[in-house]
Amino acid sequence: MKRVFITLIAVVALMTSCTVVDNSEVGIKFKKFGLTDQGELQAYPCTGWVMYNPFTTSVYTYPVFVQRVDYQPFTVNTKDAAQFKMDPLLAYYLNRDMAVKVFSTYRKPLEDIEAGYMRTCIYDAYRIIANKYSADELMANRAEFESSVRTMLDSTLSKEGFIIKEFTSQITPPASLQQTIDAKNQAVQSALKAENEVKTAEANAKIAIAKAQGEAEALKIQADGEAYYNRTVAASLNNLLVQQYAIEKWDGDLPLYNGGNAIPFIEMKKQ
Repeated sequence: MKRVFITLIAVVALMTSCTVVDNSEVGIKFKKFGLTDQGELQAYPCTGWVMYNPFTTSVYTYPVFVQRVDYQPFTVNTKDAAQFKMDPLLAYYLNRDMAVKVFSTYRKPLEDIEAGYMRTCIYDAYRIIANKYSADELMANRAEFESSVRTMLDSTLSKEGFIIKEFTSQITPPASLQQTIDAKNQAVQSALKAENEVKTAEANAKIAIAKAQGEAEALKIQADGEAYYNRTVAASLNNLLVQQYAIEKWDGDLPLYNGGNAIPFIEMKKQ
């Protein structure tokens, strides 16, 4: 019975003094009650099977794969006091080599860091950059604005061990400005529609003119053909009429000329 009890204690001790840190996370092994001479936490990274004394030492883990955070929208002011709503979406991962620094600084899980420090960084970046633009300038240069926010965040968060993978946001202008933008877009659309209608009408007119010209050309060609035909027929009929008239007036005698018989004036064609 005593051996079973000792064995049970050994198993429990082994279970509480051993953990596994896989490749998707980074482990931080630290002293619970000790600090360095500089007052810093005594900690170092670990992976795989990790043995430790649960009474004096502990192991904390952070995931190092990409984390996605969809923040609640917030508002910032431009330099002319217009309020814009920002709706950011952040994808980031923890720099494995800086995990010990992150833990030593915050001693919190990533969810808490996202909701606290990282959100503050994002809000400050939007606020500082937005204050450099007027409302019209921000709307006209949204890509430049978001790029400036991203650059500022990259610089700030990377120093703390957080690497931004993706950063996007939806920018919503004030309602009054949005109405102005919608009206302007509607005017542009109406102008484009009118321009297209004019171009369509001009194209249809050109088609009609081309069609009419084609029909006129066709009629002219037909008329020229008929005229040519009529002239040819008329000329043929005149020759025949002359010959017919001559035959009708001929008495059957051939005229005599010096030197012999005369050749009839009627042209005889061989069949």
